Amino acid sequence: MAASCSLVCCAEENESDKAVIVRFSNGSVTTGEILDVAMYKNQDEKNPRKKSRRIVAAESERLSYVGQNFGEESLKCNNLCKYYVGVLNKETMQMEVHEAQLYNLHPVIPGEETAEPKASKDTTLTYKEQVESLIEVFGTNKQKKALSSRRLNQVGSDTLHQAVAEAAHTVINHKGLEALQQEVADTEDQGEKAHHLPACNPAADKPENVYLFDDLLSPMEFEALEEAGSKMASLTPQEMQKMRDDGGSLCVVKHLENLPSLGEARERASRCTFYLSMLLKLARQKNVFHKFGLEEGCPRSVQSKLLQKFTVETFSNGRVQNIVSSSMRAKLAAYSLALLLHMNSMTGDLTLLHRDLGITQARMIEIAKSMGLTLIRRTRGKDDKGRLRDTNQYASLVLPLVKHKVFMEQRKRKKML
Repeated sequence: MAASCSLVCCAEENESDKAVIVRFSNGSVTTGEILDVAMYKNQDEKNPRKKSRRIVAAESERLSYVGQNFGEESLKCNNLCKYYVGVLNKETMQMEVHEAQLYNLHPVIPGEETAEPKASKDTTLTYKEQVESLIEVFGTNKQKKALSSRRLNQVGSDTLHQAVAEAAHTVINHKGLEALQQEVADTEDQGEKAHHLPACNPAADKPENVYLFDDLLSPMEFEALEEAGSKMASLTPQEMQKMRDDGGSLCVVKHLENLPSLGEARERASRCTFYLSMLLKLARQKNVFHKFGLEEGCPRSVQSKLLQKFTVETFSNGRVQNIVSSSMRAKLAAYSLALLLHMNSMTGDLTLLHRDLGITQARMIEIAKSMGLTLIRRTRGKDDKGRLRDTNQYASLVLPLVKHKVFMEQRKRKKML
């Protein structure tokens, strides 16, 4: 009767602990004592592709055999499946199972020249041509399609340069150099506007239709702010004064103090005020956490929209973080100003707004100009009742929109002393 044995699985093994199974491409070995077998590994342990590379060498009195687990001569079956070897302990009748790796050993004949690589390096090729040749052989299907498309659309550089030079010469003679420079400045200015300004309709028939309210605060988000808006509207004068003393947003406090008494106008103003407070708070942040605004009662849908629209995702310390960059801060300023226009009869206080946003007044004025607003600054003095006039700077939306001139700065070189 055959003796029974039990299987014992070993603990998790490293790459160097795997058993080695070799086979000879031109024969078999009756006994392993006549072979001197050695294994070599790659010294680059940090490279994830190279640290698992191994070379097995077997030497006998007549021939030497070499096998490896990488390159064209390696066995592809190692990547498709796993192999295991069982080692039987006859005393305990337990068989230990180890993970194994197969190697194909082929003879190395002394004096025989090794085969040269198929794609030998041609020193006459440029770096770009070498990269293209590598893409042709080893590239993915997407890279090969892009290379084929690029070659089909390639135009002779000399012909293209000549055509561009002739066209530029014709345009300069027709329009003049100064007019072209102004057109370039206007185009660059419009490109910068498109990044941080809300959707604009300069051909609108009413001022409130230039920057639509639904583009700033969608109907779904407006409905979601019902509870947060009612909580904001129920603040007492003492709580508002505490917000002012604690350095809260002055724009928010000013609108809370002037909320309509009853009706839909009060609900609309309170919801807009809460959303404005979220925009101003977000503008003062640098790193934004995922719990932003939830303590104040901001709905999850509105919070997700704020993070998606006004922050930039970066990867740092092994995790994804949301940050408010300078361009996103300019975008927040533009959207806050557009919302203020709808809340205050198409007029916004730039002085209070730039303080709440934490940006300079010059930057706030640039954003107001890029939105086509009319700037208003009241003169110093006293009104009819003898009180000092408000000297804050305001921006108002008046049709047609104002097209401000683009300032082209020409820096002078400093003279070396």
